[in-house]
Amino acid sequence: MDFKRFLPWIIGAVIIFGIYGWVKGINNTAVTLSQDIEESWGNVQTAYQRRNDLIPNIVSTVKGYAEHEKSTLTAVIEARAKATQTTVDPTNITPEQLEAFNKAQSGVSSSLSRLLVSVEQYPNLKADQNFLKLQDELASTENQILTARTRFNEAVKPYNTHIKTFPNSLFAGMFGFKEKAYFNAVEGADKAPEVKF
Repeated sequence: MDFKRFLPWIIGAVIIFGIYGWVKGINNTAVTLSQDIEESWGNVQTAYQRRNDLIPNIVSTVKGYAEHEKSTLTAVIEARAKATQTTVDPTNITPEQLEAFNKAQSGVSSSLSRLLVSVEQYPNLKADQNFLKLQDELASTENQILTARTRFNEAVKPYNTHIKTFPNSLFAGMFGFKEKAYFNAVEGADKAPEVKF
C-alpha cells in the first residue's frame, strides 16, 4: 500500500535522473570534442611556428649568396612578421579569423616560393649544405602543416556534427557551444602557380 503512494515520486525521480544524465552526456561530449579541436589547433600553430622559426635561417643563408635579392628577402621577412601577428582564439574559431590566419600564412608561402625560385640562379647556394638542409626542413615542415590542418578539420567535423544534430542542437546553444570553422584553401589555390626563371 505504501509503495503505490511513492510510485509517482520514484518514477519522477528516475525520469529526472535520466534527463539529467542525457543532457550531461550531450554537454560532456561537446566539451571533449571541443578540447580535441583546441589540441588540433595547437598542433597547427606549432607547425606554422616551426616554419616561422626556419625563415630567419633561410634568409640569412640566402643573403650571403644573393645580396642583391633584397626585395625578395624583405618580402619574406615582412610576410613572416604579419603571419605571427595574426592570431586565432581556439575556443571561438570563426570563419573570419581562420580566413585572416590563412591569408597571412598564404603570404608567407607565396614569398617563400618566390625566394626559392630566385635561388635557382645561384649554383653555389644550391650546393650549400646548410641551405640544402634548411630546404629539406622547410619541405618537411610544409608537410607537417598540411597534416596538422587536415587533422584539425577531422577534429572539427565530429564536434560540429554533435552540436548540430537533433536533439543535441536544442541544448548546444544553451551551453554556449557554437559551430567551428574548417580550414579551407586560400582563394586562388585551385590555380597552378606561375613559376618564372
